Amino acid sequence: MKRLFSALIGTAFALIALPSHAALNILACEPEWAALASEIGGDKVKVSSATTALQDPHRIEARPSLIARARNADLLACTGLELEVGWLPILLQQSGNPKISPGQPGYFEAGNYVQRLEVPSLVDRSEGDVHAAGNPHIQQDPHNIALVADALAKRLSEIDAGNAAYYQARHKDFSVRWNAAMKKWEQQAAPLKGMAIVEHHKNMEYLLHWLGLRQVGTLEPKPGVEPSAAHLSELSNQLQRQPAKMVIRAAYQDGRASQWLAEHAHIPAVVLPFTVGGNDKATDLFGLFDDTVQHLLEAAK
Repeated sequence: MKRLFSALIGTAFALIALPSHAALNILACEPEWAALASEIGGDKVKVSSATTALQDPHRIEARPSLIARARNADLLACTGLELEVGWLPILLQQSGNPKISPGQPGYFEAGNYVQRLEVPSLVDRSEGDVHAAGNPHIQQDPHNIALVADALAKRLSEIDAGNAAYYQARHKDFSVRWNAAMKKWEQQAAPLKGMAIVEHHKNMEYLLHWLGLRQVGTLEPKPGVEPSAAHLSELSNQLQRQPAKMVIRAAYQDGRASQWLAEHAHIPAVVLPFTVGGNDKATDLFGLFDDTVQHLLEAAK
């Protein structure tokens, strides 16, 4: 009897010690969605990212530690548009978590809520890594971040209805700050409109579209194909006839090709953070665009 009483007392104290409402467990496929989930979810969510800004989001491994995180997730927030096609299906299968299966409320694809660029009329894999659903690097336009924020706030409210008012309030606050920041960035970046640039990989299209920059070449001869000496030489010759102001790449990309072209074409080589965590200033979504615009303006001088 004493043992039973002691066990009941112990259980009671354990229940008292538990939080009244556990945080919603969110696994984001990319750092930008982890940052956005934190902005909207606040202290009601626990967020982690499957990738970092220094990794190519196309190519990561579904390691056991990542599978374990997926197994415990209440919400999986990814870009979609085939960006994670090389590893996400394995992660979903191995996790065995029905809550984050496609079609369930716990599965969220940001790419469903924005206007897509570069949707091919015909997919020809001989042309490199062409995405049938369009260019997936949507986080490079802050207007897309705003659209995804609207959808994510609704999804969080659906999954965790008890905290819906909290999510809605945080989303409203984020939207006010984000809209003000977008106006500031667009005013600052106005001198960049029409400027010619070279990019490493076709992953900056949403940024170029937003700011009105013109892409006149890529270091990769085809998307996903490593820069070759012959292609770089041809590109250097092209820039003598059709000059560019700078060559840009993401923080996770190898800098050797852009540095070679910069030296031969006498233009700056610019490393952009690309996503949250890409450098020590891009610590959140606001810092990401503050730093991106600043880097472009400095290179354009």
